[in-house]
Order: sequence, then structure tokens, then C-alpha cells
Amino acid sequence: MKKISIALAVSALAASAAHAQSSVTLYGLIDAGIAYTNNVQNGAPSHGSSRVALASGNISGSRFGLRGAEDLGGGLKAIFVLENGFNVNNGTLGQGGRMFGRQAYVGLSTNQYGTFTMGRQYDSMVDFVAPLSGTAGTFGDSGFAHVYDNDNLQHTVRFSNSVKFASVDYAGFKFGGMYAFSNSTSFAVDRAYSAGASYNNGPLRLAAAYLQINGSAAASTPAGAVNQSVAADPSEFKTTAGGGNLTADVQRTFGAGVGYTFGPAAVNFVYTHSQYQNTSAFGLTPTNGSTHFDNYELNVKYALTPALSLGLMDTFTNGHLNGVSRSNFSSDPKWNQVNAIARYSLSKRTEIYGEAMYQHAIGGKNTAVMYNAGGNSATSNQVMGAVGILTRF
Repeated sequence: MKKISIALAVSALAASAAHAQSSVTLYGLIDAGIAYTNNVQNGAPSHGSSRVALASGNISGSRFGLRGAEDLGGGLKAIFVLENGFNVNNGTLGQGGRMFGRQAYVGLSTNQYGTFTMGRQYDSMVDFVAPLSGTAGTFGDSGFAHVYDNDNLQHTVRFSNSVKFASVDYAGFKFGGMYAFSNSTSFAVDRAYSAGASYNNGPLRLAAAYLQINGSAAASTPAGAVNQSVAADPSEFKTTAGGGNLTADVQRTFGAGVGYTFGPAAVNFVYTHSQYQNTSAFGLTPTNGSTHFDNYELNVKYALTPALSLGLMDTFTNGHLNGVSRSNFSSDPKWNQVNAIARYSLSKRTEIYGEAMYQHAIGGKNTAVMYNAGGNSATSNQVMGAVGILTRF
């Protein structure tokens, strides 16, 4: 009897150890609410109407995923993530109907050097600069994106066929990079690469990153890094940003941010510069010119109580049209947007929120173009407000 008991105990310990060394986690987030937007274009561009709608993902895109890890010994792990995006209002898939359109990758992680992964992933602007922006998931996320999401801080574009490295933390310093293959004989077309770094030292945070996408404003390579036809998913057509408003042969984006925490308050400043070469912007015919965007963002987040956090953000976007026909503009387009948000945690998993956004467009014939507003404005001004509930599992 003792021998049987000992054998059972050993078996139980072995099973427990095996379980501890390998894990798979189901996780997700559901965000739904009611949104109001004024001046939405209705028919003729100069005619606007108000819009009230049930909205999925006002501040964070709804998703579910699987995350797994297997301990291989010696500080080495095999890891994977499969993450789906969906619309909670009607159950449809996001990201062009992909099963795992948000993320899908597998790789190895070591305690000594970092993590190497392969698949569909985010770029370094998202990894390093976005956490200091109002587009961070703990702040305003998608509702606070810059005009057209021209710098990809709101990850409108994700990268297929990518390999990526992220270092471990070296006394507060981290770095990483990504390369996305074209997967075609035209090696330099439909590829992308990025690199970035961050430094955290107590209340101080610094970050910088660069992203380049080589594409074509005229056609899409189905197997490429940004591999979706414009008809199927405009938000992922070549170097397109912000749901199909910009296309270009080459996109170059640089960003940097600095943040400082004062007790319950955190103040951050983010600057990004995006250049779209050989561009088709604002309905203009593609030329050999370029469209540039300089985004200047200041945001403040304050934890009023452990459950209630408030956020305020102001972004000025300065657009430049170089070598592009100005027939539709009397001056370079510019936008100023002010965002405010309140998030209240009902539990560790569930919160309610309210947000408000106002954007003013500067420049002749230029209109407000708030991201995730449900439609461009018919005038130079637009207001949006939303209330909702967000739960995690």
C-alpha cells in the first residue's frame, strides 16, 4: 500500500510540474457603447447630419486570443499568441475578415537576451512610442488617434510575414526591431521595417522609434507585409493609414516621446513625423510629390482615486503638401484636436467610461477627420462623445 501511495504522489508531482512548465491562456476584451457624432457628411460633402450609434471598440478594439508558453529549460521558453479582432455589435470579424487579424506569432524567449518571434505583429512605433501617447490602451486608445492615424500609433496597419526581436530590460533600457518580408520576387516592394528603444528610470520615461513601409500606391501584392486589397480592407492597403485616406509608394515615420510621473499624475509629450512619398491624399491624383504630417501631442493622466482616472490630450497636426496639386486647398491642411476621458473601474476586470473629442480643421476647404467618428465632417469642426462599458477576461 505504501508503494502505491508513493507512486501516486510522485505521479501527481510530475503532472503538477509539467503543468507549471507549460501553459495556455484564453484572454479577451469586449468594449461596447453608444457614440454621438455631429456634422457627419450625408450625401453632398457640404451637408452634415448628427449620428447616434451603438459602437464596438470606442476606446479599445474588442478581441479574444490564446497565449501560450512552454518552459524549455535554462531560461528558454517557446511562446505563441493568436489574437482575433471582432465587432461585438454584429459578431463580424475585424482586420479584413482574418481569423487572427490582430496578432498571430510564434517564437522563443530567453531571460538573458530577449524574445524573437515570427508572424503577424506590431511595429516599433506601437511598441515603444504609443505607450506614452493618448493612444495607449490604458488611456484613450482608438478614440485618441492622430489624424488618419498617419503615424500608426493606433496600429491601423499590422505587419504580416514579420520577424521581430525585443530585448530584455537592461537597467531600464529596452530596444527592438521588426522586419516584414514581401514574400514575393519583388523583394523591395510590400516590405516594412522598424526599430525603437525606450528608457525608464523612476518617474522618467523616454522612447523613440522609426517605421518605413515600401509599397506602391497603385497595386497590392497579396502576399506582402501589408497584404490586403483595398476592396477587402481599405485600412490595410499598402502604406494606407486611417482607413484608406492616404496611399503612397513609401511611408517613413519617426516618433519620440518623454513622460514624467508626479504622484498620481503623469504628463507626456509625443512628437511624430510621417512622410508619404508619391502620394494620393485627400482624393488627389498620385504624383511624384509627398504629403508630410507633424504631430505634436501633450497629454495628462490623473488617478483621482484608485478606481477613477481622468485624461486630457491635445494634438496639433501640421500637414504639408509638397509637389502635390493644391487645387482643393488654399493652404496646407492643419488640425487641432482636444480629447477628454474618464474611466471608472467597477472591478479588476470591468470598467465604465465616458469620452469627448473636438477637432478643428485649419485651411481653406479642409474638413475635420476624426478617427473612429463614423464619418468625416461636412465642416471644419466636429464633436464626438461616447459612453460605454469595457470588460476583460
